[in-house]
Amino acid sequence: MDQNENETVHLTLAETAKRLRKSQAGIRYMIQTGTGPRSGLIGGRRMFRAADVEAYIASQFETASA
Repeated sequence: MDQNENETVHLTLAETAKRLRKSQAGIRYMIQTGTGPRSGLIGGRRMFRAADVEAYIASQFETASA
């Protein structure tokens, strides 16, 4: 993903679920239990920074290989 220095790419819940190959309910559960990527409410919508989702994926590989 290309990113401008002053621009942060945000993903919706549906986009994040697709990226992580989970259901939206699964992502909501991960948020509730604190086991998912960082997120925040922007205009009443749950949004994820693309960089945080990628960091979450990388951390899962690090954890699995440890």
